[in-house]
Amino acid sequence: MTQRIREIMSTDLVTVEPLTSVVDVAQLMRREGVGDVLVVDEGHLRGLVTDRDLVIRIMAEGGNADDRTVVNACSEELITVTPDDDVDQVIGLMRDRAVRRVPVVEGDRPVGIVSLGDLAIERDPGSALGDISAARPNE
Repeated sequence: MTQRIREIMSTDLVTVEPLTSVVDVAQLMRREGVGDVLVVDEGHLRGLVTDRDLVIRIMAEGGNADDRTVVNACSEELITVTPDDDVDQVIGLMRDRAVRRVPVVEGDRPVGIVSLGDLAIERDPGSALGDISAARPNE
């Protein structure tokens, strides 16, 4: 039987508006124990920013992070899937595009997110990635 993304996606979304400072985003990630935040403008998905994006696109450039907004850090080429997409096809998409997290949308409104960790927990819970993904986040 075909498994759909809606069966494994996380619906506990953490979102920010495009002009949110990157410092506020980093603090939100720490507080919520997440590595990604969706950038949403009036309910419409505009981007995805990860902890890695903050390091590579903001911190590595130097300067005052207080003056930078999340639009300076978020991924420009956003790959999305729908709740009804086939899990195996999404795994292939993530592999082909070398992404670890994919927003799940209905139209252009976010309804979930699926990560490599979610897939590992679902498909191979005893694997190292499955174990790590199921563990509580470091604080």
